[in-house]
Amino acid sequence: MAWNEPGGNSNNQDPWGGRKGGDRKGPPDLDEAFRKLQESLNGLFGGGNKRNADDGSSGGGFALLGIGLLVGAVLWLFSAVYTVDAQEQAVILRLGKYQTTEGNGLHIYFPPFEKKYQANVTSERSYTKQGQMLTEDENIVEVPLTVQYKISNLEDFVLKVENPEVSLQQATESALRHVVGSTAMDQVLTEGRVLMASEIKERLQRYLDTYQTGITVTQVNVQNAAAPREVQEAFDDVIRAREDEQREKNQAETYAYGVVPEARGQAQRLLEDASGYREEVVSRAKGEADRFTKLVAEYRKAPEITRQRLYLDTMQDVFTNTSKIMMTGDKAQNSMVYLPLDKMMEGRTAVAPALPAVNANGEAGARVPVDITARDLRSREAR
Repeated sequence: MAWNEPGGNSNNQDPWGGRKGGDRKGPPDLDEAFRKLQESLNGLFGGGNKRNADDGSSGGGFALLGIGLLVGAVLWLFSAVYTVDAQEQAVILRLGKYQTTEGNGLHIYFPPFEKKYQANVTSERSYTKQGQMLTEDENIVEVPLTVQYKISNLEDFVLKVENPEVSLQQATESALRHVVGSTAMDQVLTEGRVLMASEIKERLQRYLDTYQTGITVTQVNVQNAAAPREVQEAFDDVIRAREDEQREKNQAETYAYGVVPEARGQAQRLLEDASGYREEVVSRAKGEADRFTKLVAEYRKAPEITRQRLYLDTMQDVFTNTSKIMMTGDKAQNSMVYLPLDKMMEGRTAVAPALPAVNANGEAGARVPVDITARDLRSREAR
């Protein structure tokens, strides 16, 4: 029932604890409200219900102290309890001494006596470096590279080196300068980058293991190296000159690969021709010598017949290779021979067939053989 409804207690007390019609009117005093709250807290923490000023002030002090301690305990508990993710680890130091390494899960430690260092040990981190280096042939190049790494030992990462990532940067620069300083410029600018990256990774890991940084290098990528901007044009000219040199060398090698085998083939062909000619001459000479030996034997048996046969063979060879034609015929027949000279010239080495004889009246007579060498010779011998 509301305080101002009929039949209520509206005549005796208002909603702020005062009496209607009394001296107090309006909202309650804030000081009085705080005083009542302080008295309640004093009673809760043993302050009693005494209303004198001295007891109220001492009770209020203890209450504030208790509240502060409670709040501090809550904050300490909130900061002492921590969670380690599956990809993380936490190193606990007790009074500055290594205590343990915690894995994933819910844990608690006791600050300020203990300190906690928590970090991700599975994800890869990267560091980029670029600087001007001096190559083996005393040329200056700008070499950019990227180092990918991760924490392999969190205890060493926290305790053995004051700032391991700064040590990583310094070791990277040292390894890079050492490798570039022992490599020629053309290798740095062209196909030698892969080998350089492998050497830098190996050397950098040795440095980090010596320092006990707890860092493992997973990958080193050497990007496109270039000359400084001040001398870029000169470097471009050098590169173009080397490309021209390589192109001319390739063309010369191609020409040599084409000419040398051809010359060797021609030389081999000449050698084979010469060898064949030699074999032919030697064989012919041997055949002629053998034929002459056999001919001498036959000549001794029948000199006249052998002499006649040699004469006939010689004349046949002579008339076979000449363009002249010898004909014999009967003078009484008064024949005229038609000679197709064009056909005869085409086959001068072949034995010509017998040609038709034509008499004075234009009638065809007996066929007169063209190749009459043998008969003519026999007629001469008869004379």
